[in-house]
Amino acid sequence: MLNPKNSIYKFGLFTASAFVIANMIGTGVFTSLGFLLESTTNFANIMLLWLFGGIIALCGALVYGELGSVMPRSGGEYHYLREIYHPILGFMSGWASLIVGFAAPVALACMALAKYLYMVFPVASPTVIALVMLTLITSLHAYDVKAGGAVQRYFTIFKIGIIVVFIICGFILPEQHQDVSASFREFSFDDIFSVGFATSLIWVYYSYSGWNASAYMAGEIRNPQKTIPRSLFISTLIVTGLYILLNAVFLLAAPVNELTGQIEVGFIASQYIFGEGISHVVAIMIAILLISSISSMVFLAPRVSQVMGEDTYILRPLSRRSSKGTPQVAIWVQFTISFLLVITDSFELITKYTGITLSFFALLAVIGIFVHRKRFPDIERPYKTWGYPITPCVFIGLISWSIVYLIYEDYKQAFVEGSQGVMWMSIMSAATLLSGAGIYYLNKVIVKYKKKSLK
Repeated sequence: MLNPKNSIYKFGLFTASAFVIANMIGTGVFTSLGFLLESTTNFANIMLLWLFGGIIALCGALVYGELGSVMPRSGGEYHYLREIYHPILGFMSGWASLIVGFAAPVALACMALAKYLYMVFPVASPTVIALVMLTLITSLHAYDVKAGGAVQRYFTIFKIGIIVVFIICGFILPEQHQDVSASFREFSFDDIFSVGFATSLIWVYYSYSGWNASAYMAGEIRNPQKTIPRSLFISTLIVTGLYILLNAVFLLAAPVNELTGQIEVGFIASQYIFGEGISHVVAIMIAILLISSISSMVFLAPRVSQVMGEDTYILRPLSRRSSKGTPQVAIWVQFTISFLLVITDSFELITKYTGITLSFFALLAVIGIFVHRKRFPDIERPYKTWGYPITPCVFIGLISWSIVYLIYEDYKQAFVEGSQGVMWMSIMSAATLLSGAGIYYLNKVIVKYKKKSLK
């Protein structure tokens, strides 16, 4: 029987939803638009992209709700793929989560936060600001689980409030909005099947990444069979609505040519909405919102590597918890990876690399709902995917389409246009998967050798 003082603190629906929302609303929505405009400047296309992204995330959330209800253990895709297919796929997914799934988005969010703060306080370099914020937030979550959850709740409430106020002001304060009527006349459904639209969808999907957040912390949620599906569904609906309205405000407030290719699109739009003076206050507010996202990811990621440590001999140190329930070793391992990625300062490449790698494993997990139902037809399912089998098929179709086009674009830039030396994104993604497989087999060899030596 567990001593109450040493038992793990459990979160309810509100906090679980707060982690999902905070994980989703982060770097992407405040940075992706600038990169999207390099592929298309059509207002209707961009709104459709954000709607498609929401549909993908919602379909994925509905499927993960069922997976989480029948496999209520922390770890997300690591646990799902391990149980549905084979331990090696689960391990590769967990390895990717450790390197890419959270460490890279944490680094990106720290870099974006630093960019916004530097616009207002050009005292230290953005890299130094990013590293300081990363260290402070990591230290908080390494200290206490309960304190980290409380901070997450308050920051998420503040985040939603600020975004709602920003959206309202964006629609009513400017004396004149940008004219977007021509974009609706020029819109063609052929655009949806273009390379530009497909690759842009990866940027958008990256902004929605985090829709599966509560699945990673199932072991720390009260009544996960019911709480996980509810938290995923509610959070994804809220975020989809906010994303569409927020990007509409960005495009209506600021000229397209000033937003194109820029990371600080929120700051640029705020200058047209509030004026120069108040826009600096808005930049600080956006930076505070990003703290919520960083906090959420710093909390969630070690839960994956901690579960991997429980199952994998050579990663056993990652499973260690402190007296206050925090997986301290896993937290500081992630900190180290994020630290190194911040130093590289390669925002666009890291974003694409993250998007394609995470998409691949999410795709396998959603396909896994068909496999799981066939393998375990008699298992009790507290929640069943709404709209099955159409819902998972929509997710599978849209994600597969985006992945294929993104790899094609990487190939074209390397061998047709010659704008980059090699297919960096594809190579980095493949290296992540292969290194994970290598460590998995290395662990098997070590465990086998250890068993022989004990005989």
